[in-house]
Amino acid sequence: HFGEEDYRRALINLERVGLRERAHQRADRLSGGQQQRVAIARALMQEPKIMLADEPVASLDPATSHSVLKYLQQINREGMTVICSLEAAFAVGVQAGEQAVEAARRVLDTQLAVGVGGEAGSLERDGLTGRG
Repeated sequence: HFGEEDYRRALINLERVGLRERAHQRADRLSGGQQQRVAIARALMQEPKIMLADEPVASLDPATSHSVLKYLQQINREGMTVICSLEAAFAVGVQAGEQAVEAARRVLDTQLAVGVGGEAGSLERDGLTGRG
């Protein structure tokens, strides 16, 4: 079971993605867009420095896609670097709510990721470079 602090943080992160009222509902009972937002809240529980979102709007309708991307943009504005891959064709790095880099069919390497906004040491510790 989870402790009181874990429960408190979970509610905060569900609030960040607009799902606090669904806290006691099973994820498999939620819509596709709500499930994507739960996945974002789960990732936020890990307190990452960078969030990598692999096709976060795949199979979602345009309005729901916009909603999910809006929450990712808000998380970015709160200070976290967010990188999304969209349609498996390119990766976009967002910094300060604006597109900072588009990496077409390339592997995200340390130099590129640091250019988006980070420190090489933290990227290596977080496992983004495959080293460390």
